Amino acid sequence: MKTSALKIIIKEAVKEAIQEELKDILLEAVKTPKVITQAPIVPVVENITPSLPSTPTMSAVDKREAYKNILGDTAATFNSNNVQSFQPQSNMDVANGTLPPGEVDMSQIMGLMNNK
Repeated sequence: MKTSALKIIIKEAVKEAIQEELKDILLEAVKTPKVITQAPIVPVVENITPSLPSTPTMSAVDKREAYKNILGDTAATFNSNNVQSFQPQSNMDVANGTLPPGEVDMSQIMGLMNNK
């Protein structure tokens, strides 16, 4: 048998198989009961503007008293003597990687390594 004749036979067989399957699918679609779908019920929503909760307003005196209650006794003892001063060292440049002069003992390095 020539390949062209075999090719024609295969095409016809495939066409028949596809037609049978389509016929079965269409018959099933016709035989199945129809499902009646109703339009979804859309509830009517009235436009009600929600009332925003009002923020409590306090007078300046009330705010001051509230802060005094929050801070408690610590506020009474704070003064300018509690401020810490910052005095940077002039020979340290963190941006370029220079650190102040100093020596680190090997025991300090070993102590850091042993903690891990």
